[in-house]
Amino acid sequence: MIEVPPRSTDEPTLLVTLTGDDRPGVTSALFSALAATPATVLDVEQVVVRGQLTLAVLLTTGGSESVRAAALDVADELDMKVRCKRGTGDTAHRREGRLHVTLLAAPLLPAAVAAVAEKLAEQDANIDRIRRISRWPVTTVEIDVSGGDVRSLRREVSVTAAAHGIDVAVSPAGLARRGRRLVVMDVDSTLIQGEVIEMLAERSGRVDEVAAITERAMRGELDFAASLHQRVAALAGLPSSVLDDVRRAVELTPGARTCVRTLQRLGFTVALVSGGFLEVVEPLAASLGITHVEANRLEVVDGRLTGRVLGDVVDRAGKAAALRRFAAAEGLSLSRTVAIGDGANDLDMLDTAGLGIAFNAKPVVRQQADATVNVPFLDAVLYLLGIPREEVEEADAADGFEVDALPD
Repeated sequence: MIEVPPRSTDEPTLLVTLTGDDRPGVTSALFSALAATPATVLDVEQVVVRGQLTLAVLLTTGGSESVRAAALDVADELDMKVRCKRGTGDTAHRREGRLHVTLLAAPLLPAAVAAVAEKLAEQDANIDRIRRISRWPVTTVEIDVSGGDVRSLRREVSVTAAAHGIDVAVSPAGLARRGRRLVVMDVDSTLIQGEVIEMLAERSGRVDEVAAITERAMRGELDFAASLHQRVAALAGLPSSVLDDVRRAVELTPGARTCVRTLQRLGFTVALVSGGFLEVVEPLAASLGITHVEANRLEVVDGRLTGRVLGDVVDRAGKAAALRRFAAAEGLSLSRTVAIGDGANDLDMLDTAGLGIAFNAKPVVRQQADATVNVPFLDAVLYLLGIPREEVEEADAADGFEVDALPD
C-alpha cells in the first residue's frame, strides 16, 4: 500500500528570506547548512534581478531553534541579509482565477505600469509575480495574477492601457496556455505589408478608388463581400501576369518569418485566412511551410482577369468558418486557437478564437479584440503567448537564423 503524504501540515514553520549579491554557491550553502537540521522543505522561490538575489525557503522546523540558527550563520558567512518569519503550516495558497496580464510598449513608462497595477488592485486581483519577456525592440513584462476574472479584467485593463498608449493582453494561466495550438493569421497588412488588391489596382491605374473602398471595408463601413466585388471589378482586363509581378513585390511584415518559424518550432500549426487572393497567398504560404490556407480566387479567361471572383467570397463569416475547419482538422478545441488580424472582416475570426489579437488594427477591431499589438513587428505576438524573446533568439542562433524584426 502506497502511503500518500498529507496535503498540508500544521507543524511550526520558518520562512527564511536571503538577499544580497548573487554569485555561485549561495543556494548550495544555505541548503547544506539546513541539511544538518531537522528541517523539511515546503516551498522555494528564487529570483535574480540585476545581480541581486532573493532566495525564499519555507521550512518545517520540528520545533528546533537550530533551523533559524543555521540560516543566520549562512547569511553571516556570505555577508548577506536574512529575515526569518515564524508561522504554522503551508498556508500561503494562491487564490483561484490565475491569469497572465502582459504589457507591451516602446518605451514602457512607470506611470503605465502603476495604472495597470492600480486597476488590478481595484478588481481584487493579486499580483503574484512579474517577469520580463522582451526588452527590444519593445519592452514586454508579464504579470502573474490570481483572483481575477478574464472578461472583467480584459475590459477594465484595456481601457487603462489605451489611455497610456500601451498594448495589453489578459489570458488564462495553467494548462490552457501550454501544449499545441493553432494560430490563424490574416494576410494583408498583417503577415505582409500593404494590401494585395491595391498593388494589383496600381497596374490598372485605379489604385486611389480601390484604396478608398478598402479603407471603408476595413473600418466596417461597407459589407466586405460587396466591397470586394467592387474592387475586383476595377481589375478587369489586366493580364494574369500581373499576379506574378505582385507576388515578387510582396514584402513580409518585419518579424513575420521569426514569428512563423518560432510557432512551428514549438509544434504549433500556423494557418493563413485572407480576404485577398489565393494566387498570391498560396505561394507565400508554401514559402513559409504553411499548409492550411483559405483565400479568394480570381477568375481568369484568355490570360486576363475578368473582374470577378470564383465561388463564395471569404468574408467575415468565411474567415471564422475557416478557423473552425482548421481547428477540427488539427483535432484542437477552439480554446486552443489564436487569431490575428487588423480589419473588420477579421472580427468574427477573432471572436471565435480562444485568443483574438488585433495587430495594428482599425479602432473597431482594437475595441473588440482580446489583445492588441500596435508595434510594427509581428514577432511581438509571441510575447503575448508567453514566449520570451531571449529564448527565440537562442533557438534561432542554434539553427543558424537571424532575427528579422530589426537588424541585430
